[in-house]
Amino acid sequence: MDKSAIVIGSGAGGLATAIRLSELGLKVSVFEKNGIPGGKIGQISENGYRFDTGPSLFTLPHLVEELTPDSAPSLEYRKLDTISRYFFNDHSVFTAPADPELFAQEIARVTGEKQKNVSGYLSETAELYNLSSPIFLFSAFHRLSKLFNRNNLGVLTGMLKFNPFRSMHKHNQKAFESDKTVQLFDRYATYNGSDPYRAPATLNMIAHLEHNLGAFFPVGGMIRIVEHLHQIAINAGVTFYFNQEVEKILLENNRAAGVMAHGQRYHADLVVSAGDIFRTWSRLLPKNKAPRSVKNPDLSTSAMIFYLGIKRTFEQLDLHNIFFSGNYPEEFRSLSPKGKSTPSEDPTVYVYNSSLLNAGDAPPGGSNLFVMINAPYNRGENWSEWAQKARKHIFAKLKSHGIDLSSGIEFERVATPESIEEMTLSTAGALYGNSSNSPTSAFNRHPNFSRKIKNLFFVGGSVHPGGGIPLCLASAKIVEEEVKSYLEI
Repeated sequence: MDKSAIVIGSGAGGLATAIRLSELGLKVSVFEKNGIPGGKIGQISENGYRFDTGPSLFTLPHLVEELTPDSAPSLEYRKLDTISRYFFNDHSVFTAPADPELFAQEIARVTGEKQKNVSGYLSETAELYNLSSPIFLFSAFHRLSKLFNRNNLGVLTGMLKFNPFRSMHKHNQKAFESDKTVQLFDRYATYNGSDPYRAPATLNMIAHLEHNLGAFFPVGGMIRIVEHLHQIAINAGVTFYFNQEVEKILLENNRAAGVMAHGQRYHADLVVSAGDIFRTWSRLLPKNKAPRSVKNPDLSTSAMIFYLGIKRTFEQLDLHNIFFSGNYPEEFRSLSPKGKSTPSEDPTVYVYNSSLLNAGDAPPGGSNLFVMINAPYNRGENWSEWAQKARKHIFAKLKSHGIDLSSGIEFERVATPESIEEMTLSTAGALYGNSSNSPTSAFNRHPNFSRKIKNLFFVGGSVHPGGGIPLCLASAKIVEEEVKSYLEI
């Protein structure tokens, strides 16, 4: 096929799209503003400590496997025996087994929740995912012909029993008797930067990915996913232009015809933007009228992350650890202020300790702790001051659970919404584009194609179906199908 494509950005979605389009026979070029691929998936290696800087959870590994040719080495990963360790405000601790039935038994033992309630809930999330994912995660349902067809009518009717007009929190309150169990499952709203007190109950399907399908850890850390996909793309003949920030998408007769980077024009038969959708329209297509979802955004949350290299180990910690706030509603109110924000004095703290499974991530006897709290998107806060306050609250909270971070720190760096915005070009540092805080959020999310500009497509965490590695890879599958339809393959 004598056709060419340009992909803007080399995050997980951009790499997967480049591989898929190359397999269709297109000549593919990828333009990346940074010197290495990865997008939000990055790493820090200093003073003997290595940190994954972006996503830390790996689910749906088959989406990577299906991109890997039989002739290429597979991505090495292991399935986790423990999903996460939860620390509640009353200092009770719950270690969540990966086996769904053991999980239900253990949560019943620790929280007093009925085991049948947990097992029933996990069955419900599986049913919801199996019903909805073919349409809402792996299909361009923004094309009404794909949404309202004969095969989908029964599915759409069946989904109504999950009440998309009830919030996640209200649904979980009805499903469980224990406040701790409610809080544990409310947390899954944060997986796409949303608020469980506002997000629709259908998002409870997120729990299915971890508790029914499993959580995984790539050997060598999350960065291995990017390195693996990058090598597959190179082997497939994809050309990479690093340190080449795209300045403009070129249009001819209302068709995407290439890009301009460093003042030079590069032509192609189609263009895929794998970058932030708001920036794509405002910076790369400034003279074109943006869709409503871009002009009136409801941005997701961001994060404040401390990367701590500590010459100590912590027997209390597992790979993934959650220290819950004692006042969850107040924490989410603090994340959506109308003006500038201040950090919660009692935040929920996530600690990722990859050196537990990947010994090379820290010197002997040391730990590489990725310590994160949710933060609002950037509204012009003094983030240096914000970080100092947040650090104080985090250290005090962890110390109350017997984890003292005040000594032995050999390396420390902090990421703020401002630095995340600068590094990833994510508007205001919002990690997932728009939030999912309304029943119509999925419909309002930007589609994977342009309704106005021909042969222009979109992939990645700020467009349909959403953020996180598996959804970015799903968006690449959708773009492949759209391109095949466009080229009549």
